[in-house]
Order: sequence, then structure tokens, then C-alpha cells
Amino acid sequence: MKKLYLVYTLLFIIVIGKESPAQWVQINGPNIGYVRCFAFSGTNLFAATYNDGVFLSTDNGTKWTAVNNGLTYNYVFAIAVSGTNLFAGTNVGVFLSTNNGTSWTAVNNGLTNPIVQSFAFSGTNLFGGTYNGVYLSTNNGSSWTAVNNGLPYALVNSLAVSGTNLFAGTNAGVYLSTNNGTSWTAVNNGLTNHYVKALAVSGTNLLAATNIGVFLSTNNGTSWTAVNNGLTYHYVNVLANSGTNFFAGGGGVFVMANSGTSWTEVNDGLSSPYVSALDVSGTNLFAGTFGGGVWRRPVAEMVTAVEDNKNTLPANYSLSQNYPNPFNPTTAINYTVPKATFVTIKVYDNTGREMETLVNEEKAAGNYSVQFNGSNLPSGVYFYRMQAGDFVQTKKLVLLK
Repeated sequence: MKKLYLVYTLLFIIVIGKESPAQWVQINGPNIGYVRCFAFSGTNLFAATYNDGVFLSTDNGTKWTAVNNGLTYNYVFAIAVSGTNLFAGTNVGVFLSTNNGTSWTAVNNGLTNPIVQSFAFSGTNLFGGTYNGVYLSTNNGSSWTAVNNGLPYALVNSLAVSGTNLFAGTNAGVYLSTNNGTSWTAVNNGLTNHYVKALAVSGTNLLAATNIGVFLSTNNGTSWTAVNNGLTYHYVNVLANSGTNFFAGGGGVFVMANSGTSWTEVNDGLSSPYVSALDVSGTNLFAGTFGGGVWRRPVAEMVTAVEDNKNTLPANYSLSQNYPNPFNPTTAINYTVPKATFVTIKVYDNTGREMETLVNEEKAAGNYSVQFNGSNLPSGVYFYRMQAGDFVQTKKLVLLK
């Protein structure tokens, strides 16, 4: 009996003493479902939702309180903080709180388009992106002026500030203003998808999230390059950054560390993968999801995961099933190369006719992702074939429009 007790004791010590793997922790409180965005002010964390207004946490997300008194519309698309002023953008205009959400007041004078999707601060200037253009307030929302010269009729999903540059991410591409919105210029060279859902800036790096992945500009939008290696889900909804580390959210969370050019999936423990909001506060990244509430994970853990991924080379050639499948019109194809090899990946129709070459170059050992866009093809069954040295593999994909 003593021996059996000793065995149970040793097993208990082993299980308890084993370090838990790094992963996401769910921290949402009651009624926090579809999270649209976050804002931070000191120890106050605000979460804006699509159907339940604004929530406040003062303990890093452990407990939440609804703060909606005076907020007459609970579908909140944007939220921003400047000093003691908290702004909420809704379908019926902008609301202001000066007491951490305890009470709200509508501030819409001059705001002729009340559907406010995004905010950005540049000094004392507050910019609001709406369903049709950008508005500027220089007095904390007391009055607004349209600043749309050169900006087409467009939904402004995101605004970002870098020095004297103001960027607007719209459903018609990216636009730049260097004079506080007085005039705008399109900066879309190389941006092959113009439905821009989010922007993020760090130093000279500007990222744009689209329906077909992420694009990078290092020259204020003059030119763009797709940066989707490792991004297995290309419908990117949101971006965030902590220093030189960028995060992308859509079908999960991905990190591109230290101004790199490839992404690493960091979804361990995240059981609600449809990510609708991302933001960094202190040492943590917060993720808001569609129906799954709020999640938290230390930034350092995810950056470490990237470094570990770089040091882990694949042991074999492999070609993964495309995702999503069926798809319309884009899908991602992942593959691995264990050593430097010339790789080709081609797409064929069901008669064997070659439709497109996706990869045709020497590749170093590593994990890769390539995107196939079938917008110019009819619905149907297609095949993609990878050849690398003696390795040959073919898989089926379905385009469903």
C-alpha cells in the first residue's frame, strides 16, 4: 500500500510540475460576443462590440463591466482614447465619454455621414473614417468638417498616422494625405486587391490587410509587395503591432517578427479562430473574436515561437490540401522543402490543360505558402501539382462561384 501511495505521489508531482505550453487564455466576461476593436488608457481596457456596446476592464481582462449609459446605439465599430476623452463610433455617429464610459454624449455637429468605422489621432486632430469619406475634428468632437478632396466615394475601414502622413484604408485602396486631410492621393502601385480592411505602421513599414492577404510598403505607399509567406488564411481582417513585430488576424492569429517577411501561426489554445480585433497593451496581445469573446497572450511568447519555427526545418517534402476548399476566388496552398530544390507548382483543369504556374524557382529549405486566385476561371474542379526533385504530388481543388 505504501508503494502504491508513493507511485500516486510521484505522478502527482510530475503532472503538477510540468510546465504548461504557452497558449491563448480566454478572458471575456458576460455578454462579450462579437468584439470589433479595443482601446487602452492606463490600466483601463475597453472592448467595443457589434451588439452590446462598450465594456471596461480595469484588471487586464479578468473582469468586465458594460459602460453604455447614454450610448443610444450599441453596435460600436470604432473606439479611441486621447487623454481623458473616450470616443465611440457607431451607425448613428460619434459619442464622447470623459469618465471612462460611465456616461456618453453624442458629438456629431457637422458629421453628415454618421456611420463611423474608424478613428485616428494626429496631435490634437481627431479623424473619423465613415461610410463615405473622412471627417476632422479639432475640438474633441464638438464639431466636424469633411476632408475628402481627392478621396473617392469610399468606405474608410482604417486610418493610420505616421509622422505627418495620414493613411486611409478604403474599399477603393489606400490614400495618403500629408496635410491633415486637406487633399488625398491614391498610393496603390502593386496593391493587387483594393479592398483594404486594416492598416498598421511601424517606422518605415506600412502594412495593409486585404481579402487576399497582406501587403507591405516601405516608402509611404508609393509601391506595395505581397507578404503572405506562412499566412495560411488570406482573408485578413485586422492588424496590430508591437514595435517591429506585426500581428494579423482573420482565421486565427499570425505574427511577423522583427520586421521580417514571413508569418508564423500562433493559435495554440485559441478555440475561437475567427479574429475580428487585435491590439497590444503593455506586454500582451488581445484578440477579439466573432462570438468567442476576448483572448490574451504575451507578445514575447509568440515572438519566441517565430524564432523556434525558423530553427525547425521540415524533414520531408510535402504538399498540403488547399484552404479554404471549396474556395472563391482565392485559396492558399502550403508546402515544405527539406533542402534547397527547384520547385514548380502548377494548376490544371480537369482535362489536364495547364492554367497557371504558381511556383517556378529554386527554394531553400523551409515552410512556404502560395496563393491561387481563380477570379478569371469558371467554377469547377481543378488540380495542382508540385514537383521538387523526385517528389511529385497532385491534389484537387474546387472553385465554387
